[in-house]
Amino acid sequence: MDNDRITAAGQVFRMAMYHPNHPDKDYKMTNLIVVFDAPRAIAWKPGTESPETGELSFGGWIWRYDLEATGPSRTTVTLTYDWSAVPAQVREHIGFPPFGQDHLDNSLRHLSGLVA
Repeated sequence: MDNDRITAAGQVFRMAMYHPNHPDKDYKMTNLIVVFDAPRAIAWKPGTESPETGELSFGGWIWRYDLEATGPSRTTVTLTYDWSAVPAQVREHIGFPPFGQDHLDNSLRHLSGLVA
């Protein structure tokens, strides 16, 4: 959804999402970059944006990619999906973790396909 290049922590980007357990199936996420250390790491907090006020709110989980050059044309990527800061009532409502290991593996495969 957003086409602006990410250059620093503090930036916001939006993306269209789909999850079969989401009430609307298709939905939008507004994400806040919390770590940007090119070309080594990027992390963001997924959230939502109020259509009325534009106010951002976050559930407490963080997606992070850490990259390490392991050869002349090879990079090892570590994906961390940290939901340790998610309040108990949100965990109960959403059912954490909402994404299983296969989803995380697919995320890494998709990333690999984008850069190949």
